Amino acid sequence: MFLQKVIGTTGPKKAAAPVSTGKYYPADDVKVSLKSRKAARNNAPKVRGSITPGTVLILLAGRFRGKRVVALKVLESGLVLVSGPYKVNGVPLRRVSPAYVIATSTTVDVSSVDVSSFTDAYFARSKSTAEDEEFFAGDAPKGAVVSDERKADQKTVDAALLKAINAVPMLKAYLNSKFSLTNNDKPHKMVF
Repeated sequence: MFLQKVIGTTGPKKAAAPVSTGKYYPADDVKVSLKSRKAARNNAPKVRGSITPGTVLILLAGRFRGKRVVALKVLESGLVLVSGPYKVNGVPLRRVSPAYVIATSTTVDVSSVDVSSFTDAYFARSKSTAEDEEFFAGDAPKGAVVSDERKADQKTVDAALLKAINAVPMLKAYLNSKFSLTNNDKPHKMVF
């Protein structure tokens, strides 16, 4: 008999050594902790580069969808602080998720607007048990009541913002107009 050499093989493969598990299986299931694939959220989410203070944004969702607003600052939570201003198009100071806005190429100089006092805590709702008791006692409250502090803050921000808006011709009318699409519009070809 002639032995032929087989090319590419190194011989028979050896079986792996069996893992010693003992004589019996465990009676109870052994819990194995799974590794979390979620990244630690120590830092605020990144906001895209086109959203900067002074950029005119188009809101895509919520009560004010289709309205144009001015971005004032990015908060620690990653939400964007925006204002209409309220005198122009009825949008008050509010937080908006950057996922639901379109940034336009129009900008407003907001360096004169002081928004350092606005944080996520400013917009937090207060927990009041007296209001809850009144709600269950009888007549339902007639909607959210805006505090005098918020009204005063809105007026100060609007006053500074309106000065910057009035300096640019036709910007007030642009912010007042609503954004919409028709059947013949091609959003993927639009430049905002």
